[in-house]
Amino acid sequence: MRDDVLGHLLRASPGATECPDVAHWWPAHRALAATWKNPMDRAIVAGFAADRVGWAFAGGYQCALAALFPGLPEDAPAALCVTEEAGNHPRAIRSTLRRASRGWRLEGAKRWTTLGPHGALFLVLARDAEVAGERPALRVARVPSDAPGVSVEPMPATRFVPEVPHARLAFDAVQLDEDALLPGDGWALYAKPFRTVEDAHVNAAVLAYLAREARRLCWPQGWIARAAALLLALRALAGEDPSSPQTHVALDGILETGGALFAEATKHWDATPADAARARWLRDRELLAVASSARAQRSASAWRRLGGS
Repeated sequence: MRDDVLGHLLRASPGATECPDVAHWWPAHRALAATWKNPMDRAIVAGFAADRVGWAFAGGYQCALAALFPGLPEDAPAALCVTEEAGNHPRAIRSTLRRASRGWRLEGAKRWTTLGPHGALFLVLARDAEVAGERPALRVARVPSDAPGVSVEPMPATRFVPEVPHARLAFDAVQLDEDALLPGDGWALYAKPFRTVEDAHVNAAVLAYLAREARRLCWPQGWIARAAALLLALRALAGEDPSSPQTHVALDGILETGGALFAEATKHWDATPADAARARWLRDRELLAVASSARAQRSASAWRRLGGS
């Protein structure tokens, strides 16, 4: 098993292969998965190998899924499907799972499914209609993208990281076997902790991408050293409970420190001759601010749970 991820970050060639679309990126990412088994190590190496923020994000996202859902098939991308028309809060989930003559029947719709147009497996959060009560009982179901009744509609490209596609999904009487449902509470065990796991793995991948560019462009060694230190911190944090307030506070500290490094990176890019990589960074850095309000709420909640102010 390859475990010298820091050595790879600091010694491997800082060149990257041009990947204009998913068809070029996925085979390279799949090859990494065959060598780097630890999901966080794989996220770091995937970011280092990426030629742009979009593929660092996509690689980190896939690694986050591998961390929270071990045993996922690695022959094609997977996607966690939570967000619906009204949002991604538990009460916004209207997709339903009902008992059928054999197994379960899934009805509903999702949007903003990352890599949805190319996904082979959807992990769908839906209401268990067999459980009564005011608070929705949520489950996660494994749904093959080619199952009868599944419709996948590509969404328009986003303003930043436009190479990474998203999709709207519709589920029309999709029949699922009994073992398609993952055990336990779909929100508490999967959807909620995934926000933390995704933040850690995606930020690690983007930071590793920048570390490679820093080496390629001869940015100050002090910047690279601080990036390496943060990546080791994220690697250690990946082994902690993603639902604990201690983990949330530590992750908040790492991301805040990383935010300062990202801001410095932009200054270094500004001193770099204009090229495609620089233009993409200036376009795509907005990705790092997505869900910032949710992160702030998570941090505030963690401090309250710890009894702090």
